[in-house]
Amino acid sequence: MKQEEVVIHIVNWLKRYSEESRTNGFVIGISGGIDSALTSTLCAKTGKAVICLNMPIRQHKAEYDRGHEHIEWLKKKFPNVSSAELDLTRAFESIEASFPKEIQDWLTMANTRARLRMLSLYGFACHKKMLVAGTGNKVEDFGVGFFTKYGDGGVDLSPIADLMKSEVYSMSKELGIVQSILEAKPTDGLWADGRSDEDQIGATYDELEWAMKFLENPGDFSKLSKREEVVLDIYTRLNKANQHKMQAIPVCLIPKELRSQRR
Repeated sequence: MKQEEVVIHIVNWLKRYSEESRTNGFVIGISGGIDSALTSTLCAKTGKAVICLNMPIRQHKAEYDRGHEHIEWLKKKFPNVSSAELDLTRAFESIEASFPKEIQDWLTMANTRARLRMLSLYGFACHKKMLVAGTGNKVEDFGVGFFTKYGDGGVDLSPIADLMKSEVYSMSKELGIVQSILEAKPTDGLWADGRSDEDQIGATYDELEWAMKFLENPGDFSKLSKREEVVLDIYTRLNKANQHKMQAIPVCLIPKELRSQRR
């Protein structure tokens, strides 16, 4: 990949979209992970105003610290970047107190955290007339659907959604993203114990990329290793289960003959 040219392409795309939509810049949630770090840096390079939000909810300290370190690095490097910290723990606990106990399973409440952050991002975006920039990469957004519907999936535009995770890392190194983020295991920041994406999915992003590419141009299935068979099963199962996130919202179309008035 021609990294410098790709950076310029994405930055110009972001700038053009903002200008055509007559918005003032971008709002981004910073998780302490590589995807939000790269996205915010690309947005900052447009010269448009960028607001980085750190939104802890019973956050694992290492994730919070990495997010804070990146924001400070970005503000020193780009004068158009500002930040705000919103501790959403009390708001989340208020939701917990309102929800019936029987619906408070682990996945429901993790997704609720993501949707609470989405509300906060759009609060800033609406008031400041800005765009919410998504941070999902290609494997997450179009491979296994590893995002929360109307949470981190609720955005105005997705600047890195055509980049594989490995490409996200290589571009981030090129742009000088802080070392702590480059070295950290990917995490969605929705768990107080700091569990990684690999812990939840059961496969690494390198393995998922392999599965995505293998299925685009299938080879000889009989030559797969046992681990490759497991990874393919994980990928295909999640891809099928999460199509509702990746496809447009289904619309019930009314047949013409039902619209015509009876005489």
